[in-house]
Amino acid sequence: MIRAFLAVELPPDFRAALSVIQQDLKRRLEPAFGRQARVSWVQPASMHLTVRFLGETPQEVIESLHAVVSEVVANHHMIEVPFSRLGSFPRIQQPRVLWAGPLESWEQGNHGQRLQALYRAVEEVCREAGLAAEVRPFSPHLTLARIKEGERQVGQVLAQSGALDQPVMIGVLPIKALVMMRSELRPAGPVYSKLWECPLAASAA
Repeated sequence: MIRAFLAVELPPDFRAALSVIQQDLKRRLEPAFGRQARVSWVQPASMHLTVRFLGETPQEVIESLHAVVSEVVANHHMIEVPFSRLGSFPRIQQPRVLWAGPLESWEQGNHGQRLQALYRAVEEVCREAGLAAEVRPFSPHLTLARIKEGERQVGQVLAQSGALDQPVMIGVLPIKALVMMRSELRPAGPVYSKLWECPLAASAA
């Protein structure tokens, strides 16, 4: 069994910009969190835009997905996703996750719909391979931090600071390919390795 997920790799300059935003948030917010809050900041080097989490999957299923995902993905053109917003899941009052993503207007526009179409095509292929259906809607976001304890305190600081209300200039993430990543859980954190890659068509028609 292989713990795996389909994702988009982040270019080095995009990772660097994310790191700057993350460090700025940490510097501004952490001193006000208090001792009851425990926040785990995600290392930018380990970030990927997850498109479909597979979980523990037989190796033969992972291998069989390569050809069908390649075929499906090749029917979609490259998509550029502008990351310019910060947010929290499930709600700002008691956040469990802080994230970066595109504006809602982008998600609802033509390019956002193209990304959803790519996701639906991949989801259908995964279901046909016998994987359980994903019940949560797909939202392109990158996790910056996970709140382990003290959600209420963190929520109060976020609301008072207005940190999530301000636009940020992270950059544009080009979705040129989907990669199948293996995740090995280690005491120091997960270790990722790329199993295979499926390129999208080069540019929009």
